Amino acid sequence: MSIRHRLAQRRLRRRNDRAWIPARWTLWSQPRSVLGYLLTVEIVAAAVVGTTFDLVAVTHSDWIRLLVLVGGSAIHLEAARDIERLRKVGAEGIPYVNLKGMWTFAGVLLLPPPLAVVLILSTYVHSWLRVRRVPPYRSVFTASTLVLAGAAGAVVLAAIRPGVYPGYPSGPLGLVAVAAAGLAYWFVNYVLVAGAIVLSNPDAPGRNALGRLSDQLIVAGSLGLGAATAALLLSQPWTVAVLLLTILGLHRALLVDQFQAESRTDPKTGLANAAFWHEIARREFAGAERTNSPLGVLYVDLDHFKTVNDTYGHLAGDEALNAVAGELRSEVRDNDLVGRLGGEEFAILLPQTSAADTALTAERIRRRVAALSITVTTGSGPVLCDTITCSIGVATYPESGTSLDELQMAADLAMYHAKDTGRNRVVSAPANGPELPTA
Repeated sequence: MSIRHRLAQRRLRRRNDRAWIPARWTLWSQPRSVLGYLLTVEIVAAAVVGTTFDLVAVTHSDWIRLLVLVGGSAIHLEAARDIERLRKVGAEGIPYVNLKGMWTFAGVLLLPPPLAVVLILSTYVHSWLRVRRVPPYRSVFTASTLVLAGAAGAVVLAAIRPGVYPGYPSGPLGLVAVAAAGLAYWFVNYVLVAGAIVLSNPDAPGRNALGRLSDQLIVAGSLGLGAATAALLLSQPWTVAVLLLTILGLHRALLVDQFQAESRTDPKTGLANAAFWHEIARREFAGAERTNSPLGVLYVDLDHFKTVNDTYGHLAGDEALNAVAGELRSEVRDNDLVGRLGGEEFAILLPQTSAADTALTAERIRRRVAALSITVTTGSGPVLCDTITCSIGVATYPESGTSLDELQMAADLAMYHAKDTGRNRVVSAPANGPELPTA
């Protein structure tokens, strides 16, 4: 197979790594353990819904509050729809958090159970129709977890002050009731969603299912806003419009910043992801052209890395990738950019670096990776892994190419030549960009 043919395959794989590939869209195609878990949660939620309709009488005021909450949730979603579409892409394999709890938890506090269920279902039907980034069965499951979470919150409220629910007592007891209901609501939803993630991603680190602390702070904030919404609906309903404007501003300020950071970062290594690395590379190359200054590019590929995954497991492979990423970051300057292109492939951008210095940096990195010794987690316990090496292709502007595409092509071809001629070595692209011979 020629280098050019392999390079074309490589580019296709990278493009697929960057693209959003939807999960399997049918419930019945899931593994048996996942299918059983999802159906169990949904059946229990359906049973809970079936027992709520005769518990509490529905009044005219309840219907008005329902309409306000449904309307507020719809306006909120429409205003933040584009952000949420992008955030859902980055949340595959970890809990996806949002601010819908502001509306659904307010419904749990104020509405009779049947109307609280209507609010939850309408919110998630609207979300699926407008955001539509997940298979339908996932939205059904998520709505089911919130029905059960809402039921837990309702039980807590009714137990603290019987006869007051829907609603909650005033004074310090009311604060305790709202806090306890919020904790029950959060806990049930969190545990059910984490369980589904663990079953659906058995090879992923278990900590992925727990999510990030910052995400849970967002959830806590949404529940606090839900309590504020409920209080306003009881006392000054018209001020909910002011609260809606406030939450829209907070949503964009908090979640846009969070998304921007996530959209630039590879989740496994914390390095720049492929899209962000290429964006910065384009800017730096334009600056190098404008000032006629040198620019170095390194393409780094770990040798026989599949053997690490096959021998020790994918968790160990992820730990090894993280260790290599740390070594790459430590060996370059603060203004250099290290990115993960996908799999075990990395790219390093070296602004204002000559061909000689770029080659020296590549050799230091090669030696550092070859000397790496890490303890990885396996099914049989910690194991020392000290067999990782890398092949590095070096290209510099203007010697190796006069455009960014030429520079990347030269680095890629040089890296492949390093692999074809024995691995664990550095190969520099020839000046003026002639094609390297096929091994």
